[in-house]
Amino acid sequence: MAESFVLNTGARIPSVGLGTWQIEHGAVSDAIYAAVKAGYRHIDSAVAYRNQKEVGLALQKLFEDGVVKREDLFVTSKLWPGNHAPEDVQEDLCSALEDLRLDYVDLYLIHGPIRIQKGTMFIPENLIPTDIPATWGAMEKLYHAGKARAIGVSNFSCKKLQDLLAVARVPPAVNQVECHPVWQQDKLRKLCQSTGVHLSAYSPLGSPGSPGYSGPNVLSNPVVMSVAERLQKTPAQVALRWGIQMGQSVLPKSADRTRIGENFDIFDWSIPYDLMAKFSAIKQVRLLKVEFVVHPNSGYNTLEDLWDGEVEYEDERTENQDHSDFLRCFS
Repeated sequence: MAESFVLNTGARIPSVGLGTWQIEHGAVSDAIYAAVKAGYRHIDSAVAYRNQKEVGLALQKLFEDGVVKREDLFVTSKLWPGNHAPEDVQEDLCSALEDLRLDYVDLYLIHGPIRIQKGTMFIPENLIPTDIPATWGAMEKLYHAGKARAIGVSNFSCKKLQDLLAVARVPPAVNQVECHPVWQQDKLRKLCQSTGVHLSAYSPLGSPGSPGYSGPNVLSNPVVMSVAERLQKTPAQVALRWGIQMGQSVLPKSADRTRIGENFDIFDWSIPYDLMAKFSAIKQVRLLKVEFVVHPNSGYNTLEDLWDGEVEYEDERTENQDHSDFLRCFS
């Protein structure tokens, strides 16, 4: 199994990256250092995570200690929701680069189809409607300037991604979304595959206990647990391996050295076809619904508006059907 995927820019995105959301300031540097020493080559960050300066310090130490060179790493950052105005996008990236102590990022994402008034807190009262085409135009300028080697989006539904593709001169390279065995993003994955947009999975383990998440625990799902038992792997390893075999990169978050190592130990084995087929029986439900965005100021009056109907569904596939999404992984 390849340890990276090719983007529509020609660059490669590592199959496994370290998510840094919710890692405390005092722990994030050690987590990144341990992850890179363990083999990780993708670090996923964002202004909204409020630890990007610590991420930058960790990267600087890795370079100074000779652990890796800048060109060995793939670093992602994301646009703050208060800086969607075209005139603010470049300033936002420049600030992120200063925090990260880098000259460029490998991937820069619109963090979501969500916008707040500039200079305000991320609370419902400060929400305003988005203008994605205008924001994307400014993102394209950063791509052409080389400050962002690839540009993309996060938390975009099928409809929102299609709307962007219809107007983009530089098509998004990545759509980073919630994706795991309990929310497999089947429709979105097929759209991404057909349009050359790479799907990258945040919360690939379900992020139990995270703010805003509600629903079943991914790692205690009976299918995930039974496959883990059969293969003598951890449920987390099975969930991550499932994601890679489905063709997406995965971004597990951990500050624990043991788990960081375990989450990367997924390349010298695979889930066989008969066990992969069992994942199709899992009832599908989005765990991160972002209810607070449903507000008169945002332009989203319901969750259906925000996610364009992609909130919950039961997959109609059965174990006897042709599972073409992952069959290619065994050819």
